[in-house]
Amino acid sequence: MITFYHSPMTRSSRVLALIAAMDIFDWVDIRDVTVARFDGTGRRDPSNPHPEGKVPLLVHDGVAIWESAAILLYLTDLFPESDLGVPPGHPQRGRYVSWLSWYAGVMEPALVHDAAGLSHPFLTATFRGPAEIRERLSTALAEGPWLVGDHYTAADLLVSSPYLWFQDLDPGCERIRDWVARCAAHPARLTAMELDGKALAA
Repeated sequence: MITFYHSPMTRSSRVLALIAAMDIFDWVDIRDVTVARFDGTGRRDPSNPHPEGKVPLLVHDGVAIWESAAILLYLTDLFPESDLGVPPGHPQRGRYVSWLSWYAGVMEPALVHDAAGLSHPFLTATFRGPAEIRERLSTALAEGPWLVGDHYTAADLLVSSPYLWFQDLDPGCERIRDWVARCAAHPARLTAMELDGKALAA
């Protein structure tokens, strides 16, 4: 049994998009919960077992998996036939898990620090900044249209997500903009947005 704790139009929408891309809705029980949001709305939901009251959270046979990168890796490993991940032993496996980890450990912290107007040598030395993120992505995408191999994977879904969420966040590079546009047009993302829109309307 797989249970996915989700709140519409949050970071967990990325996991919803992956579930749509993998076409595993029959395998996953999606439970909408409330969370405290940046604008002051929402609240911690007592029905959400996440230890911090956040989303996303996946529970599989009683075991909790948290953090977006970990959940994407877990699901793509659990359903390798979806071809949204890279299985162990594949030559591109290291590249795939590196992009997921880079997003969580470098890209998102650096973008959050920049958005908050924080600047300190410790931060730039550890996480780098928008210029380094732009250079890293541009260099990677010069090798092909996607981050891993010749097709869209969960790495593209995750790493593109800040540019899709924050419309005024300019990648600063046409090559990256084109890649973001390809990710934005993926049918699974459009499905997730439609589901989230209906949930919020209800």
